[in-house]
Amino acid sequence: MKILKVFGVLFAIGFVLCVIGAGVAAWGLYHYGRGLPDYRELAEYMPPTVTRVHAGDGRLLEEYATEKRVYVPVNVIPRRIKDAFMAAEDKNFYEHFGINPLALARAVVTNIQNIGTGRRLIGASTITQQVAKNFLLTNETSIERKIKEAILSFRIEQAFTKDHILDLYLNEIFLGYRSYGVAAAAQNYFNKSLDELSVAEAAYLGALPKAPNNYHPVRRHAAALERRNWVIGRMLEDGRITQEEAEEAWQEPLVVAERTETEVVDAPFFAEEVRRELENLYGEQGLYEGGLSVHTTVDPQLQEIAQRTLREGLEAYDRRHGWRGALGVIDLQSTDGWKAELQKVATPGGVAPWELAAVIDTDNRGYALIGLKAGGLARIPMDELKWARPWIKGQKVGAGPKRPSDVLTPGDVVLVEALPMEQEPEKQDERLFALRQIPGVNGGLVALDPHTGRVLAMSGGFAFGQSQFNRATQARRQPGSVIKPFIYLAGLDNGYTPASIILDAPFALDQGVGLGKWKPKNYSNEFFGPTRMRVGVEKSRNLMTVRLAQDVGMDKIVDYVQRFGIDPNMEPVLSMALGAGETTLLNMTTAYAQVVNGGKDITPSFIDRIQDRYGKTIYLHDQRPCADCQLAQWDGLPPPELPDTREQLVDPVSAYQLTSILEGVVQRGTGRRIAELGKPLGGKTGTTNDSKDTWFVGFSPDLAVGVYIGFDNPIPLGNRETGSSVAAPVFKAFMKDALADAPPTPFRVPSDVRLVRINTENGLLARPGDRNVILEAFKPGTVPSGQGGTRSANGNRGGGTLFNDSDDLGLGGGLY
Repeated sequence: MKILKVFGVLFAIGFVLCVIGAGVAAWGLYHYGRGLPDYRELAEYMPPTVTRVHAGDGRLLEEYATEKRVYVPVNVIPRRIKDAFMAAEDKNFYEHFGINPLALARAVVTNIQNIGTGRRLIGASTITQQVAKNFLLTNETSIERKIKEAILSFRIEQAFTKDHILDLYLNEIFLGYRSYGVAAAAQNYFNKSLDELSVAEAAYLGALPKAPNNYHPVRRHAAALERRNWVIGRMLEDGRITQEEAEEAWQEPLVVAERTETEVVDAPFFAEEVRRELENLYGEQGLYEGGLSVHTTVDPQLQEIAQRTLREGLEAYDRRHGWRGALGVIDLQSTDGWKAELQKVATPGGVAPWELAAVIDTDNRGYALIGLKAGGLARIPMDELKWARPWIKGQKVGAGPKRPSDVLTPGDVVLVEALPMEQEPEKQDERLFALRQIPGVNGGLVALDPHTGRVLAMSGGFAFGQSQFNRATQARRQPGSVIKPFIYLAGLDNGYTPASIILDAPFALDQGVGLGKWKPKNYSNEFFGPTRMRVGVEKSRNLMTVRLAQDVGMDKIVDYVQRFGIDPNMEPVLSMALGAGETTLLNMTTAYAQVVNGGKDITPSFIDRIQDRYGKTIYLHDQRPCADCQLAQWDGLPPPELPDTREQLVDPVSAYQLTSILEGVVQRGTGRRIAELGKPLGGKTGTTNDSKDTWFVGFSPDLAVGVYIGFDNPIPLGNRETGSSVAAPVFKAFMKDALADAPPTPFRVPSDVRLVRINTENGLLARPGDRNVILEAFKPGTVPSGQGGTRSANGNRGGGTLFNDSDDLGLGGGLY
């Protein structure tokens, strides 16, 4: 009976303790479970992942990320990687309910034993607990945090599959070496993708979650190797690898491979334009954490040509206008020496491959001795100083220098560029350099596909490191004469032909009370009388343009300018016909592209396609329908033909007539220096009042290119500096390299164009034996029917007399 009483008492005590324990547990769950983060947000959680922007050929253009993480879905991660992490961190991951009671009990016993020793508390965290801590809690070491962690782990296990939890863990965890997630770690430690890792390499990654810095492969190599081998042993013990695989892995050295640098396309202005567009589409978080894969339109070869030719053009203009002086001066007699003094001078951004140097000495032997910031001595020969005539205010230059001391003074800090050497010099100070200076002028170049609007190349200035302002897309400048073709295009769509006669003579317009008269002039200050429309464009005659605009009507002109996307705010005043409004280089180049493509509407684009982190296409620029493009595999049939959904902006024949006229600008007009390339090219120069803005915009049949050059703070470029002398050489240099391997494809002629032989000297039908003959384009019903014609008076407008020359020639309305 006493034994029964003892058991009864013990049972009662045990029951009471259980009730108390249950109560304490319930109170703990209630107390610590209040206000915990919402674990359900993990259902939609996507780890911050790097957004990668690719060039048209697939090479990397730019990366945007808050954490350089590469997201890989758990079903794609190799089994070997998952086994390594579970062996090291949680071998029973697929069996437990969020916490491991046995491991937890061992940790409790160990921590009790360590009380008073000052040792750090150890945990028994499962992978689920680590997910709860990493995503929802802090890294605080405390019993309270462990209790909250356990509660959240249980809730997470009830809500999500094991694979989803493992997906979050392997893609979120920080593994050192700037590596977030296993994919980034594989690249950074071993320069491999996940499926290329060996057992030993996978085991090393699995060894890192505890404390990446404690197992650094270089600084703490022995500890790292020991920890890796322990993980290999755990993988063997758990049956995840064979004995043979384990032996081989143990013998493998732990070597960090130097990561192969990814080949990156240099296109900073283009990349920044893409970045702005992505941020506008998806916001800052979507851009820097969304893991997007962006396929852009840039052609790396054309981009290199664009940046180089624009930079060379800006330098060429700048050197014509002289030397503006040194960047600064250092004390050559300083006790620290010139080397230390030069190191204190910051190198300007974006000037590579130029170097910073200090002038050490100038003498009469024909060179200047310089000391390089990078180290060593070198020389600037006199031949590389002859361009550096003194700059005088007003865009003038002084006399050419005769000796180095005319340009440089000891102590001057300057930019220099190494000259190519035929052979390695024996002495360091025999290296030869050329004097350089950062141009004061700036500009932009853009090239695009006229049929799709895809921007193939773009440079927005001399150097992105100097200024991130993009002069191709952000600068609104007066277009000058490059707008004239669209004035004439309105005329071609309203009764004129390329052979119509327009009077080139003085013009005056009363502007109102107290404003005087507006009297535009030709650049040459000459007047040439009755002149064919074609010649007016080729020679860029202002007075002919004004008369045509007045006859067609400025309301119609504005409609055409806005239709082609040049200037949405253009006012219907005659001065706008000479380029007094404002536009961007990209808008103007797109307008010219819409001329050469036959008058079809296009939208300039920088992005072809965007995919999300799972590879799903979420943005596609080309929206043309194509049912046959969705086939799972090629069925042997010809490629499907896509419909042309582009809007027709103008009569295709009018567009070709203007294309032909602009080809004449290159062959005989203000752009004739470009004709040396021997390719079918068209385009137009542009120069604003006082030469503050210079342009050349043109095209081949399949490439439209625009160049703009001017000072950011508009001031005159100088006497006789025009679009022909400043911008056209850049266009020419770009097209020379861009079309070097392209066949001379002629411009495409619409089927209903009538090509007629015309004598360029008199504008009449060509006779047998005439030498200066061109094929002029006419619309049906406007082809000349004889060798001459009569013109009858039809009124008086703006100081000019209107005539109709359709009686015998069928040429449509013209101004005489």
